[in-house]
Amino acid sequence: MIVMTEWERIAAERVGDRPHRRGRLGGKVALVTGAAQGFGRGIAEELHRAGACVALADLNLPLAERVAAEMGAERAFAVKVDVTDEASVAEMVGKTVERFGGIDLFVSNAGVLKAGSLDELEKKDFEFVTAVNYTAFFTGVKNVSRIMKAQAAADPAWTGDVVEINSKSGLAGSKMNSPYAGSKFGGIGLVESFALELVHHRIKVNAVCPGNFLDGPLWTDPERGLFVQYLRAGKVPGAKTVEDVRRHYEAQVPMGRGCTPADVATAILYCVEQAYETGQAIPVTGGQVMLR
Repeated sequence: MIVMTEWERIAAERVGDRPHRRGRLGGKVALVTGAAQGFGRGIAEELHRAGACVALADLNLPLAERVAAEMGAERAFAVKVDVTDEASVAEMVGKTVERFGGIDLFVSNAGVLKAGSLDELEKKDFEFVTAVNYTAFFTGVKNVSRIMKAQAAADPAWTGDVVEINSKSGLAGSKMNSPYAGSKFGGIGLVESFALELVHHRIKVNAVCPGNFLDGPLWTDPERGLFVQYLRAGKVPGAKTVEDVRRHYEAQVPMGRGCTPADVATAILYCVEQAYETGQAIPVTGGQVMLR
């Protein structure tokens, strides 16, 4: 028999104590990983605007604290996490429960990318990307689901959601980007499997698959950003500058622009509000990738 931890006990006792607030997520507690910048920060801010209490988890705690302070201490706080370290993940979950009394929405957003050809990439590169993008999703859901199961057992009216921020690269292969695409394909397999396992605890599990956030730091960082990586890797034939690379990727999108955090947050809200949907991978790609 599994002995309930102190955090599970707190969550079970406080599941009915969520304060009622305005907004589509009013009264819910959301935990977002990789929330200090990029998609993660934008998602956290959008969920906060929708009424949720938000835990911003990130390896860069000072930056996460600044973002949380801007959002307001009443409904936002920062917690440090190394998503590749299970003890750190468990502590992240516990601190969120201690601060807000439970977890209703887990957004697994933390991710990394290292581009290159088979000749250029090394095994350590593959393992690093896999550890953050794939294995850490398993670890996060493993720890968060214990809290959610305790809440479901304590309150028959409670429902919860897990949303993996996947990628269009989880729906179609990506040239010279095999570790990333492989980790994202694998993530959808986990989403479908977790959905089948957790549905009886009233926990829905879905993936949101964004197109490229061309204005985010993942792309624009002048040293390690994807514009620079793809230029160096020769992923865009004929490209001479990062602007050439950007124009190439914008041209791939029927709607003519990159994805934004607001686009992704809209899909997350759909996942939460649609009671009859689990195990899905939802494209948010401006028409670049379409489901069949």
